[in-house]
Amino acid sequence: MQRVGPRNARVPCSDVVALRVANLDAKEILLMSDERKFFTEPHYDGFPAVLVRLKEIGRVELREMLTQAWRAQAPKALRAKFV
Repeated sequence: MQRVGPRNARVPCSDVVALRVANLDAKEILLMSDERKFFTEPHYDGFPAVLVRLKEIGRVELREMLTQAWRAQAPKALRAKFV
């Protein structure tokens, strides 16, 4: 069976974004650091990602997290170009 439509977001809320983190330890550190900003749901158990409440995070911190999320996924050769 082929999927016809796009996948639905796991968190259908425009106030929340899922971001990849370096590893599960980094995920736990973020989750413990600020419950207002960072949370998770069972779908992400065992996966290095956190959910971020956009109203609770500043632009500078969000930009840094987006950069780190990109680095966690980008190929090594591409990351080297953006050191």
